[in-house]
Amino acid sequence: MLEIITSESLPVRHGFFTRKGGASSGIFTGLNCGTGSSDLAEAVAINRTRVATAMGVTDVGLMSVNQVHSADVVTLTGPQTDRPKADAMVTATPGLVLTVLTADCQPVLFADRDAGVIGAAHAGWRGAKDGVLEATIDAMEALGARRKTISAVIGPTISQALYEVGPEFYESFADDNSGTRRFFIPGKADRFLFDLPGYGLWRLLAAGVGQAEWTHHCTYRDPERFYSYRRTTHAGEADYGRLISAIRL
Repeated sequence: MLEIITSESLPVRHGFFTRKGGASSGIFTGLNCGTGSSDLAEAVAINRTRVATAMGVTDVGLMSVNQVHSADVVTLTGPQTDRPKADAMVTATPGLVLTVLTADCQPVLFADRDAGVIGAAHAGWRGAKDGVLEATIDAMEALGARRKTISAVIGPTISQALYEVGPEFYESFADDNSGTRRFFIPGKADRFLFDLPGYGLWRLLAAGVGQAEWTHHCTYRDPERFYSYRRTTHAGEADYGRLISAIRL
């Protein structure tokens, strides 16, 4: 059975899907929706069909982009078959399911029900730092949304206690904005622990959205429910699954 995390803050149909209820096996066991993984293509296709059904569409109704850790946003006015390089999508067209794939990075779903505009963003540290969250809000505004009536929810992502980074990472943030120091705490030796969802919430609220929250699910900490790129790397595994998050009008 699929497990779908939702938030009352998003007043439209949506879901942050866990790895439960999928057809994949081995290191991908569960609902791996990553077509770019080395998982069996047939298993990934079954998994995506299950997600589509849960969202009330056929497979072709799942819209996605070729995620490249950018701040680029695609505005959809109808179904698309290609996957442009970008890391966020927005639409005011009912029936289109916007999806993003993650495995530690932040999946962020947006909705302005009054305006009938939604968005979905893949926001790792690089995309968030470069402005993908603000770019998504700007693109929603271009479709008629208003910042103060936009709700944004960050889904399962890696938590600060398990996100160790080096001094050069810390310095790159501090050099850009000294206010970002608050999202780092000292780790072992010269390492730091980075609060990715805290940073994401800070960027969202600074951008003026009416509501922003994190579901408080850590991808690294809970292997039964979530895939994690960093956990896989530490375990020396060959590949990792991708979680899917989806939203529609």
